[in-house]
Amino acid sequence: MLRPDERSDARERALYLLYEAHSKGIEPSDTIELQVIEPDELTRELVLGVGRTMPTIDRHIDDRSKGWTLARMPVLDLNVMRLGVFELLERPDVPTAVVLNEAVELAKRFSTDDSGRFVNGVLAAVAADVRSDP
Repeated sequence: MLRPDERSDARERALYLLYEAHSKGIEPSDTIELQVIEPDELTRELVLGVGRTMPTIDRHIDDRSKGWTLARMPVLDLNVMRLGVFELLERPDVPTAVVLNEAVELAKRFSTDDSGRFVNGVLAAVAADVRSDP
């Protein structure tokens, strides 16, 4: 079993790969294939899962982001939220509070000053739609 900091590191690596895919205009699965060193299992699961379910993920984000289109969002914020929504939808073993906290920390660390609040608001609204735990 992975320790919490290993899971946080995997989420960070997944964010890098999703950002790379977006920047290069390629599929997230292609970024996995392009890696010289095979990503760890969780990073791989997150990137491939986001890629596989992106239309559904983006619909959830779009439905809950008031006044923002996906195209207007900072790329890092969008990809942090994609990771968070994927975990909310597909990883019921991860508590909602952990998903939100991890996403907010990534947004604060890698994006703008307001990103943490924005990411938290959108993901909390999505969580209320798709999860029964608080």
